[in-house]
Amino acid sequence: MGKNVCIIGSGNWGSAIAKIVGKNVRERSDLFNPLVRMYVYEEIVDGEKLTEVINTRHENVKYLPGVQLPDNVVAVPNLLEASENGDIYIFVLPHQFVANICSTMKGNIKKDSIAVSLIKGVSITENGIKLISDVISDELGIHCSAMMGANLAGEVAEEQFCESTIGSTNEENGKLLKRLFETPYFHCMIVNDTCTVEICGALKNVVAIGAGIVDGMGYGDNTKAAVIRLGLMEMIKFAEFFSPDSKTSTFFESCGIADLVATCHGGRNRLLGESVVKSSKTVKELEKELLHGQSFQGPLVAREIYHILETKHMLDQFPLFMSIHKICERLMDPSQFVCCLRNHPEHL
Repeated sequence: MGKNVCIIGSGNWGSAIAKIVGKNVRERSDLFNPLVRMYVYEEIVDGEKLTEVINTRHENVKYLPGVQLPDNVVAVPNLLEASENGDIYIFVLPHQFVANICSTMKGNIKKDSIAVSLIKGVSITENGIKLISDVISDELGIHCSAMMGANLAGEVAEEQFCESTIGSTNEENGKLLKRLFETPYFHCMIVNDTCTVEICGALKNVVAIGAGIVDGMGYGDNTKAAVIRLGLMEMIKFAEFFSPDSKTSTFFESCGIADLVATCHGGRNRLLGESVVKSSKTVKELEKELLHGQSFQGPLVAREIYHILETKHMLDQFPLFMSIHKICERLMDPSQFVCCLRNHPEHL
């Protein structure tokens, strides 16, 4: 009997990964059950239930229009029904919803099941930061890996070649997930460093806002390159402070520098940074206008990071992160951003 796969989330990245997983479980029936349940938060789109549209037309018309999903991917609006009897849970939803989702699932899953987080964020607690994989693992009592990389959903859905990084402290789980995800166009590498994989996935969205800010102000590639380099330095420093087991080598995997570069040139958080400069609207207003129901993860992470750095009296060591948060909150004029780059402690 093959392993049952359940996808928790159905935005553009969730739908893109559903296309990969749906095809792979069918072709690798020795390992996986060919039916994939995908938990979909029910919405009405043009008078129809989104789950019914997905299950009849095999297309997520709201979040990934124009992309055909395998017909063995079944949208389920009830979380407990979707997650029933699962062996592998793929979490791919905004990080602020994870705790409630896990609370609902708790006590209704098998003890020997495993999870993998594709969520780009961190949880902030009184004691500091907590990785999303740890939130899932602690709440559900199961092992949780993470997968991050330069994986813009639209390009993955179009089957353009890319790489991704699976971070897993359990070698066998890592190998199983590689079989679940890897295709000729979606190449997966495994590293025994879940914490760095996740920290990269969260922080790169903050740096991408900075890349968008310099785009919005009309600066060129040289200035954006400085944002990327200084942003990477702050990412590495943050990991050293808050995750001592972090390995610098992981920053050179797809989850690190590659994802950072891709997001700073093509992601939604870069678009937000540019829009903040060119508009007087709030982040919430821009989110509603530009994303049609999805969310910018960068500003949420920037706010959480800002508060933990403030608590630790370390803001002056992370001027890029600090200024990006303030610009998103309209507490700093974007024109001051380049001054933060020019006076960055890395130049001292």
